[in-house]
Amino acid sequence: MGGQRWDMGKDTLSTLAKKTGGKTQDLGGLVKRLAAAAQPLEGKLQGSGHDAFMSFKGRVDGIAADLNAGLAAINKGQQGMDAATQTGMSDMAQAAKKSEGAANFDGAKFNKR
Repeated sequence: MGGQRWDMGKDTLSTLAKKTGGKTQDLGGLVKRLAAAAQPLEGKLQGSGHDAFMSFKGRVDGIAADLNAGLAAINKGQQGMDAATQTGMSDMAQAAKKSEGAANFDGAKFNKR
């Protein structure tokens, strides 16, 4: 994997966090839709397959809640990384301006005397 590079724009994490934040309930909803779509199979399953399906069906709400909570935690982390990145960029710009103001550019001039 050596040699791979990526470039992240200043708004990348903000955009990612916004998009993820809007989807935190979708993942759990998909699990519930899966269980509902598999409902017609319930009467056709027997033995351990039936038992596994009934176990899944009984835990769908918990699984959906856990997935939603997990995605919400990921989103919170994205927001934290974005805040840290934005603060770092601002601090770096301020430090650069401060250093530039204190620099003696006259020392680098090569005037004929």
